Amino acid sequence: MEKIQLCVKYAEAAIGRDAIDALRPEAEKALRTLVNGDGAGNDFLGWLRLPADTTPELVADINATAEALRRDCDTVVCIGIGGSYLGAKAVLEALGSQFGKADGPEVLFAGQNIGEDYLYELQQYLRGRRFGIIVISKSGTTTEPAIAFRLLKEQLEAQAGREAAAKLIVAITDARRGALRTLATSEGYKTFVIEDNVGGRFSVLTPVGLLPIAVAGHDIQALLDGAKAMQEATLDGSDSQAMLYAMTRNALYRAGKKIEILVNYSPKLHYMGEWWKQLYGESEGKDHRGIFPAAVDNSTDLHSMGQWIQDGERTIFETVISVDKQSHRVEIPTDADNLDGLNYLAGKRVDEVNKMAELGTRIAHVDGGVPNMRIIIPSLDAASLGQLIYFFEVACGMSGYMLGVNPFNQPGVEDYKRNMFALLEKPGYEEATKAIKERI
Repeated sequence: MEKIQLCVKYAEAAIGRDAIDALRPEAEKALRTLVNGDGAGNDFLGWLRLPADTTPELVADINATAEALRRDCDTVVCIGIGGSYLGAKAVLEALGSQFGKADGPEVLFAGQNIGEDYLYELQQYLRGRRFGIIVISKSGTTTEPAIAFRLLKEQLEAQAGREAAAKLIVAITDARRGALRTLATSEGYKTFVIEDNVGGRFSVLTPVGLLPIAVAGHDIQALLDGAKAMQEATLDGSDSQAMLYAMTRNALYRAGKKIEILVNYSPKLHYMGEWWKQLYGESEGKDHRGIFPAAVDNSTDLHSMGQWIQDGERTIFETVISVDKQSHRVEIPTDADNLDGLNYLAGKRVDEVNKMAELGTRIAHVDGGVPNMRIIIPSLDAASLGQLIYFFEVACGMSGYMLGVNPFNQPGVEDYKRNMFALLEKPGYEEATKAIKERI
């Protein structure tokens, strides 16, 4: 298995290698804290050894469940929000074809928003179609997915009948408690467990992510194998790339670089940026600290955000994901008239042009005061994505501890919920309703 590689050359040029190496003792301590499980949030470290601990029996069960859905459904709707949505979406976008129907059922998503038009149009699309549901929620009461599930469950039962619908719904939820667990038990849904010690943003390598990925026809064992290789190399200290990433981004932060922009040059990686934003934003943004995570898709965004990145406020740095080998080959043809002036590129692969755009941009940004790192992944395959996912997860844990925060809680996420429930006059929120209505 080819390994992903991290290059920090253009970050060193900005702050010096000494500034990065000075943080090694902190990074080593952070890794020990993760491995020993004796830091803040240590009750949410179930993801740390997950790739190696996932049993062949669980993988076989997920694959068998996915095959049943693939056989009986034209469309499978995956209902979840945050980490129960973004990880699977990121992998599906990276591995799937961007045009045309996939080999097997299409996987759509719901419960990641409260858009009325979105849900209406989804229900209209599903009318008369053979569809199934994967519903993901520890509690079963999270507002966005709960609304979507109530609507789609009712529609599925109306179209297929209640007994048949029960065989087309898979619940991924708490092992023992919660509204969704109660419903799944009473209705006889097939279930998988979200372990208490795995937070949503670290759950892509659990059934939360693996089942939708398997339904789409992708190799979940290869995904786990890639993550396992990165896990073993990182935790035993033989590969320090995740540690180097944590060190470098913290050195840049301490040098005044407060915003990290994750850059890709493959449109298939757009949702990997969205998943990464949640992982780092929710893990590090606490106690008025933390690097702000942003993402761009180049070369597209060079024609929109490029000006700001090149010449705007110098509080940013970039991490570029570069895909070494493409899955297909497209060469630029010669044109006799050459009206577009592109004959100097004739015979070159499109990827060669893309790589030069990437390199030229990185140099321009460094010259403009924007340090950058580069993560090279071998290709857009399951094993490479598994490596990348675990790389970002373990680096996030280390980086959070280096920042001095608990990387595994999210206290600020609850604030909007309390206000929303008060405004909607949810039972039990009477005093909060009264107080917030006096403010508006």
